[in-house]
Amino acid sequence: MLSTVHSAALQGIEAVPVLVEVNSGESGDPRLILVGLPDAAVKESDDRVFSALSNSGYRKPRTRTTINLAPGDLKKEGPMYDLPIAIGILASTNQLPNNAKLNEFLIGGELSLSGSTRAIRGGLAFAMAAKRLGKRGVILPIHSAQEASLVSGIEAYGVESLDQAKRFLSGEIILSPLEAPASNGSADYSQNHLDFSDVKGQETVKRAVEIAVSGNHNLLIIGPPGSGKSMIAKRIPNIMPEPTLDEFLEILQIQSAAGITKQNANLERCRPYRSPHHTISDVGLLGGGSIPGPGEISLAHNGVLFLDELPEYKRSALEVLRQPLEDAQVTISRSAGKVTLPCNFMLVAALNPCPCGYLGSNQQECVCSPIQVQRYRNRISGPLLDRIDIHVEAPALSLEQLRNKEKGESSKDIKARIITARERQSVRFQGSSTNANADMNHQEIERICSLDDQMGTVLQKAMEKLRLSARAYDRIRKVARTIADLDSSEEIQLTHLMEAIQYRSLDRSEQ
Repeated sequence: MLSTVHSAALQGIEAVPVLVEVNSGESGDPRLILVGLPDAAVKESDDRVFSALSNSGYRKPRTRTTINLAPGDLKKEGPMYDLPIAIGILASTNQLPNNAKLNEFLIGGELSLSGSTRAIRGGLAFAMAAKRLGKRGVILPIHSAQEASLVSGIEAYGVESLDQAKRFLSGEIILSPLEAPASNGSADYSQNHLDFSDVKGQETVKRAVEIAVSGNHNLLIIGPPGSGKSMIAKRIPNIMPEPTLDEFLEILQIQSAAGITKQNANLERCRPYRSPHHTISDVGLLGGGSIPGPGEISLAHNGVLFLDELPEYKRSALEVLRQPLEDAQVTISRSAGKVTLPCNFMLVAALNPCPCGYLGSNQQECVCSPIQVQRYRNRISGPLLDRIDIHVEAPALSLEQLRNKEKGESSKDIKARIITARERQSVRFQGSSTNANADMNHQEIERICSLDDQMGTVLQKAMEKLRLSARAYDRIRKVARTIADLDSSEEIQLTHLMEAIQYRSLDRSEQ
């Protein structure tokens, strides 16, 4: 008897439909044949499925059984087909009566040998695919179904075992679809007490951070060890506006495709913060693999990507950032297919002024030669620096500053000003695909960031003195527009432009 079960395969962060066809009762030796371009994990599913069937009180097929995962030209990977294969076997051997419900759901899940279910990647992508295909809902392991419940118009059923799934589909039991958890805001960060009030001194850096977050500008912090670069970077997500539901679903979809399954308690609308080690490979940063999947830049989508000790990263890994920083997406081509992944992140990078870290310090003498300093700086290419809007110096803190017990401005107060500036930008870009000043295209820059003759002359002289590129010219104007937004100014003023020019400290240090 032939049965069909609807499932899905992950391609990047999207789920594409897969039809699991099971045909039992064929003549020949009693064995299972699995076709449809499965990988090793899928091929091993027969042992898991047969053990799960036996331990759940069901009989295994006694005749030759063929399982086809269609379409046959799409590579299937992972153990997510265990549950649909087991359900298909039960239907084809008449152990699942009244199987009309099979067409109403997308089904996925890994099975243990006992028959219980285990979480899989891409629960949210399953639900989105079910909605596109007009399905009633999804049946997934309980831990994967929670995130799927966030998709409106789709019923997400979480099952704890193969037996529970079978009895639900046959009508023996009634399950209630999971309800989407209520958002508690950015609770994760406040619970970790990552507040800007803990940062001592560094008022210039905090001002630069506020401007960067207000316009979603990329930021580079230059300073000696112990100046608070990492401490400041970890607190940046706490002052970013809470993501919208669409942004949060994008964040969750990428994390789910990467195997980061969130439980009910961790579904607060927080922006991601990723800080990969400098030994990361190009593929780990950009994404890829035999079947392309998200890398760190996609996992930081709608959040922060922090690269500490920037010159220590491999040159090739840094250079792959250039196109994603411009396009906010990355296209990865492999033999198994081509996927385009979103990566609209805010880059925050930090580096020491020299290899020993104490160039220009009043507290410790630098032991680096000019050639060593230049070689260290040259590890970061000019085109990459051009794509970083704000460069700011973080000087070493004095003992008096470190001993000062007075609290600085809180993250809550900084965030309030940032939200006000972002609201001005939302009104300005209403009806377009642009969300923040940093995302403006050339036409928008010319229209929104216009300068009078005096400001044009000032910027021209700065460009000539610092030998800046045309890309840096536009980025200075974008930063000036953000400073004007924080100042509640309709037009860019000379003071706004002068401050924006000051945020090219690495360009000045190279003269």
